Amino acid sequence: MESLVLDLTVPAAKETALLELSKKRESFPELAPYLWHSFGTMAALLQEIVSIYPMLQPPSLTAHASNRVCNALALLQCVASHPETRSLFLQAHIPLFLYPFLNTISKTRPFEYLRLTSLGVIGALVKVDDTEVINFLLSTEIIPLCLRTMETGSELSKTVATFIVQKILLDNVGLSYICATAERFFAVGAVLSSMVTGLAEQPSVRLLKHIIRCYLRLSDNPRAREALRQCLPDLLRNPQFTGCLKDDVTTRRWLAQLLVNVGHLQDAAALGTDVVGPTPPV
Repeated sequence: MESLVLDLTVPAAKETALLELSKKRESFPELAPYLWHSFGTMAALLQEIVSIYPMLQPPSLTAHASNRVCNALALLQCVASHPETRSLFLQAHIPLFLYPFLNTISKTRPFEYLRLTSLGVIGALVKVDDTEVINFLLSTEIIPLCLRTMETGSELSKTVATFIVQKILLDNVGLSYICATAERFFAVGAVLSSMVTGLAEQPSVRLLKHIIRCYLRLSDNPRAREALRQCLPDLLRNPQFTGCLKDDVTTRRWLAQLLVNVGHLQDAAALGTDVVGPTPPV
């Protein structure tokens, strides 16, 4: 594995090294420190990323180019996930190199794969509850980029983007940021509402779970809670729509708590959970 890391800086061996390392990364727990501290390696990975920028507009990304850069992104995800390198990764502002990929709109498979893998790197950052990560992301345009994906991406991309927004909301700094202005709150709320409407036609329990958790967290903010009394989608009170959650006790409890928080007590009781009163506002 060490020799493969060194091969990343050898042009003739680089593509093979990217492929092999991305496939075997789970079997090498200390890969991230090796990547970060090996001379020239991070520069080589960033070179892979910036080399395809010209293919983004006009859209000309090939499957081969997409697969190659996604292998590089998989290695960056290792660095983003590792406790020894996560903070260094942020301090170097490396996530910003991924944002042009999230800003694309082409629905072809190479672009979708590129967006999904880029979201995976950001998702790896937010998986660990770390306010440093949230503060960094909020200083960038990650919220509008995620909202765009939540509106237009594939089901899997929408799910990862919604998970990122959920993790930002679960941090007190993130909740305060999104609820600080009506514009930010309604931007997030409008996209969540649109996604709920879309799920009526193409159900996804996994995606619905993250949407409900975002709404529940928003209801922890007093001003957002009042707004949700007026703008929470009616579908979330429809037993036929929420019936897909019958085997998901946790999400049903989240939904019941959300409905209690915004004053729909009868609808909450119909879910048959043990929620008894509104959560205290944050």
